[in-house]
Amino acid sequence: MGKGTVVGTAVVVAAAAVGVAVVVSRRRRSKREAEEEKRRKVAAVIGEVEQKFSTPTALLRGIADAMVEEMERGLRADPHAPLKMLISYVDNLPTGDEHGLFYALDLGGTNFRVIRVQLGGREKRVVTQQYEEVSIPPHLMVGTSMELFDFIAAELEKFVKTEGEDLHLPESRQRELGFTFSFPVHQTSISSGTLIKWTKGFSINGTVGEDVVAELSRAMERQGLDMKVTALVNDTVGTLAGGRYVDNDVAAAVILGTGTNAAYVEHANAIPKWSGPLPRSGNMVINMEWGNFKSEILPHSEYDSALDFECLNPGEQIYEKMISGLYLGEIVRRILLKLAHDTSLFGDVVPPKLEQLFILRTPDMSAMHHDTSHDLKHLGAKLKDILGVADTSLEARYITLHICDLVAERAARLAAAGIYGILKKLGRDKVPSDRSQKQRTVIALDGGLYEHYKKFSACLEATLADLLGEEAASSVVVKLANDGSGIGAALLAASHSQYVSGE
Repeated sequence: MGKGTVVGTAVVVAAAAVGVAVVVSRRRRSKREAEEEKRRKVAAVIGEVEQKFSTPTALLRGIADAMVEEMERGLRADPHAPLKMLISYVDNLPTGDEHGLFYALDLGGTNFRVIRVQLGGREKRVVTQQYEEVSIPPHLMVGTSMELFDFIAAELEKFVKTEGEDLHLPESRQRELGFTFSFPVHQTSISSGTLIKWTKGFSINGTVGEDVVAELSRAMERQGLDMKVTALVNDTVGTLAGGRYVDNDVAAAVILGTGTNAAYVEHANAIPKWSGPLPRSGNMVINMEWGNFKSEILPHSEYDSALDFECLNPGEQIYEKMISGLYLGEIVRRILLKLAHDTSLFGDVVPPKLEQLFILRTPDMSAMHHDTSHDLKHLGAKLKDILGVADTSLEARYITLHICDLVAERAARLAAAGIYGILKKLGRDKVPSDRSQKQRTVIALDGGLYEHYKKFSACLEATLADLLGEEAASSVVVKLANDGSGIGAALLAASHSQYVSGE
């Protein structure tokens, strides 16, 4: 081989090496640019979510004012008011003086509970408390009214038969029942109300427009069960009663679970639509049905609009869809889906499971949100097990954590604004002008979202304290009223007993 050939070969090799280096450099630059572009897209989506989900204190105060305005419209019976402010006919809340044996039936979903309490007055309070939970067979949820209520009455009759010898009533007394019925009802008295519509998977012929207490009473008669329904309530009113029995300063109850609602004690003369004689107590419990609260100033996003459109009840329960447990995980899923589509957050292929409605439940969102491991391995495991994302980068996991934080924080702060609105309506949002008057206001809070989602509940309480200000906040207590609706119904049966004046 000649010298020229060697030199030529060297030049070719060198040129090839330079060419390869250039290609590699371009690829690296292209990859780096692609990653930077991805980060820009991710930042743009997250920035938009942060803006839309922002809840500055000034906005929350405006929402509270809007809540008060809608409460007042509902109390005037304004037909266009989103808050119907239903009169519960509960004017005698438990005082602690109640004596005797009382029952409760708590029907609010695919299970119901039958409850028995022996009350011993102010000294002994609840002497004994027993309950059983019964699953409703699926075919009865879509059958006839008689079949459903006959099944319930039969289970209630079985439960009554398990009374101990020490619990039998005197012969002159009829057993009395508080009926917690957590479906939309037009209530006409403390112990009567007509069903407006079935929800929660029930679709039963012959009950809509009928008095649900009369339906249950006829079923109990068919079973030979001598029992009278003395109080018909929904779960929020029951929670309020249970809370008041424990603490006389309870002024309102809020449920934050799968769904949400609130009830509070209103002055009877502040209810323009009340047409009957004023109650002896001067007060009336109002069932707000606040899940249907809506206002133009609520921080509504594209994710909320899409969720609302695809639900069975579009345009309804707007507030509930922003703050309750049924929906928070779904809102997170929709944001993650947007990130997957627009930024390839989870790779070039969108995980098919991420497209499934309601696949991400709020308890799973909570578990991800509470992951404190340095590499968020528990969050990553949830993404893999639930959404089918096999491998996630640490960056993707931290982005998911941030989305959980944004959704939970907005929900908690909006819920706090609603509670603040109730306090404003009652004039309990400020320190009394007469400082010698000690004022204490207790909010009884029930529901799995509040009880188990600790970051949610901590944010709610901190936000409420911020809205009230340090001095007023010192007189407001938020208290967990775990599972208070069932015993609350039994207590309302006692406080509205036909024997309350004695025999």
